[in-house]
Amino acid sequence: MNHAVCYFFSFLMEAAILWLYSSGLFAARHSIRTRLAVLCGSYSALFLISLFELKWLNAAAYFLFSLIFLTTQYRLGRHAAFIHAAVLTAVMGTGELAVYGIAKRFAPHFYTDGKTSHLLIHAAFSKLIFFTAICLLIHSMRPQRNDGGQPDRYGLPLVFIPAASIFLMLTFIYIGETSALLLPLGWMLAFSAIFLLAMNLLVLGFYQYIQRKNAEFTHLQLLLQKESDSMEYYEMLRRQNENQRILIHDIKKHLQSIALLNEQKEHDKINAYIQQLTQSSDLKESARLCSHELLNSILCRYAQQCADSHISFHTDIRSKTVDFIADNDLTSLFCNLLDNAFAAADGIPDSFIELTVSRRRNTPFVIITVINSCRKNPLPVEGGQQNGHGFGLKSIRRTVSKYHGDIQMHYDHDAFTFHTFIALKPGCQS
Repeated sequence: MNHAVCYFFSFLMEAAILWLYSSGLFAARHSIRTRLAVLCGSYSALFLISLFELKWLNAAAYFLFSLIFLTTQYRLGRHAAFIHAAVLTAVMGTGELAVYGIAKRFAPHFYTDGKTSHLLIHAAFSKLIFFTAICLLIHSMRPQRNDGGQPDRYGLPLVFIPAASIFLMLTFIYIGETSALLLPLGWMLAFSAIFLLAMNLLVLGFYQYIQRKNAEFTHLQLLLQKESDSMEYYEMLRRQNENQRILIHDIKKHLQSIALLNEQKEHDKINAYIQQLTQSSDLKESARLCSHELLNSILCRYAQQCADSHISFHTDIRSKTVDFIADNDLTSLFCNLLDNAFAAADGIPDSFIELTVSRRRNTPFVIITVINSCRKNPLPVEGGQQNGHGFGLKSIRRTVSKYHGDIQMHYDHDAFTFHTFIALKPGCQS
């Protein structure tokens, strides 16, 4: 009966650890309800098998049911699922042996009385070591950036919690070995060990939940940004279409004016008049600055801002040069680049912004170049960190670093222009 209680508790903790491990690393195939049903069924079978008290059978059954759970419930190939099931089985067995060896070394009489409370402490201690190893595996195998593109700085420090709990478990074992404990106190230590393990599982579970919510929030922000850019783009198309209709409506008046100038033989004025009409933005085709939909919306928004501020805005975005950049990174990179360029060029007579994106010939690199008017050098005289753009530049550097790229900037004192050169390598996102 004592063993059955310990087995039930052990399998309950193992099921929670397997759930956290698989949810933290793999994409699910089915709903949470289906996964929970399969997990409960698997561990119910494992509990019944454990009643035979054959260690090799327990280990083989754990490997088999872990393999079935990973293969059927997550988007994981059979070969990868086999490796992960083997790793889980090996780590779990190592934890059991480690606790047994530690207890025999520091508390040789810990197992002799066969108390259920001692067996529960052993089970909690072994699962805590198993859990600690799983936390390290999740941190090492999961990409070190969350879905929002931000570095995952808090995953590894969380391992300190189970590490500190392991020390407390050693303390419990030592107390049980060196002190003649009354029955209630022994059970109190056992339940303290169980609660300590449960607290560790809850901390990791809440951490993964917060990560998912942060990723969803970041994704929602990206969708809102894309929606805003699309609205700006379509509003620009609407205004352009309206201006074209107004121009077409007034074309008869323009032709009458040209006819009057022709009667007066004002050929120079006629040429100027015609040139002014043909160069009017109202006669341009739909605003299409590049083939990438999101980047085109962003560029159209900045083109309108530049037009309103009398800044010449020129772009040359070669086809398929930015397709490898994730939408959130593309938004951060180009919006911050153009924000900085617009802020520097605003208010300067005959100012301009030039943006080009091209693939360097015979190399895997994509080169982004921004040249803009600028009154003064935003870089310090003796190099070092740029002091002109703050968080915008930090965001640019972070995105460039994410794609294993490089950024160079310099100021042309003779032409009063600021130059930014960025090299990105497709397929090298970290």
